[in-house]
Amino acid sequence: METTGRRSEEVYDVVGIGFGPSNLSLAIALEEHGASTPQHPVRAHFFERQPAFGWHRNMLLPSTTMQISFLKDLATYRNPLSRYSFVSYLHASGRLVQFVNNQDFFPTRQEFHQYLEWAAADLGDRVTYGTEVTSIRSVAGAGAPASDLLEIEVRGSDGATRTVTARNVVISTGLVPRLPEGVTSDERVWHSSEFLSRFHAQDPQDLKNVVVVGAGQSAAEITRFFHDSLPHAQVSAVVPSYGYAIADDTPFANQVFDPAAVDDHYFGTDRARDAFWRYHRNTNYSVVDSDVIRDLYRRSYDERVRDSTRLHFRNLTRVTDVKRAGDETRVTLRSLLDDRTEELAVDALVFATGYDGLDPARLLGDFDRHFLRDTAGRHQVERDYRLVSGSGLTSGVYLQGGTEHTHGLSSALLSNIAVRSGEIADSIVLRRTERELSRTRPVPAARSAA
Repeated sequence: METTGRRSEEVYDVVGIGFGPSNLSLAIALEEHGASTPQHPVRAHFFERQPAFGWHRNMLLPSTTMQISFLKDLATYRNPLSRYSFVSYLHASGRLVQFVNNQDFFPTRQEFHQYLEWAAADLGDRVTYGTEVTSIRSVAGAGAPASDLLEIEVRGSDGATRTVTARNVVISTGLVPRLPEGVTSDERVWHSSEFLSRFHAQDPQDLKNVVVVGAGQSAAEITRFFHDSLPHAQVSAVVPSYGYAIADDTPFANQVFDPAAVDDHYFGTDRARDAFWRYHRNTNYSVVDSDVIRDLYRRSYDERVRDSTRLHFRNLTRVTDVKRAGDETRVTLRSLLDDRTEELAVDALVFATGYDGLDPARLLGDFDRHFLRDTAGRHQVERDYRLVSGSGLTSGVYLQGGTEHTHGLSSALLSNIAVRSGEIADSIVLRRTERELSRTRPVPAARSAA
């Protein structure tokens, strides 16, 4: 591996790690701040591991729709006049009138992804794709206090590394796919995050017995996709609950995703924060939209009427073992109803079992020791999404994700993305201004002794 060993001469105000929707929204907020103060723009750059922009590409299933309103886009809640709004995208694409005639708040996932690509393309000069940030550390010396600057080591797709310097970093590396303990993915065992690429690598005629594990939206959508795409196959849904639970998207429940709810959660008591999770988890976790639930139930019922069943729901059931014997993959299921086990030979086994949240310690490494944790071992986070330093660091490490324990349910979701990114941008600009003022403020003259 080649290493340049040299820092970039430019000192960025902020380096963004990851360039998914969250940091894309931040780039827009910083861009619009620069438009209002062109004489002093924020210097920012982003590094993204993927070779091009992409957001959950492997779950862009046909006819699947967003679960949030199109108004909860990259910018509108922060700046309704933004040229990066979803409405602006529709206008630029020549589909605004047709979208309005569609009378639907929820665009397809494919169209929303096209919107994100459209916005990302306009900011392409702010991001370097195919690069991975491997470490973050405080700068020693270089004419600045050791706590004032950060060195960010970046590895390119060719293996060469370089170091850039910044006063702040914003970590938005996304979620980590979760598989049951002891299970590894292969050509027959997939996580939902890789679904379409794995599916298209197969000959559909070879997929005669497929199983989907999970109780959430992705599991239900993949089950429906299999049922549509493989008319010859037996499709089994392994659901750990007694059937799918409906997502509560009613107006009062949806208030938990409002920007104001972040303050209520952050400044609330421990009892209040516990109530947020206890009463409102069913707005987002292990739940399915009602139209998908009704569609799947209708299909199952129709098969019973025709006495030709190939869609099977195994409720209150867990996967206890997955084993590979030659070319055959077998999965063992255990019913919680009667404790019986069943072994199935499968051609594809899909785990729609969710993700683990962003853990900044994975990236920060030894640098993580500078930041405080609470009694439960979780990072302490300021209201502006900045990690709390216990060693006097004046450089900032911000999180886009991994702050559900401090900021609530919307911490890593699109619902509050525009406002969250705006708050981070405001914090970076305000702290830069305070730093510059402190440097230009005259030092009081020493008093002479009487």
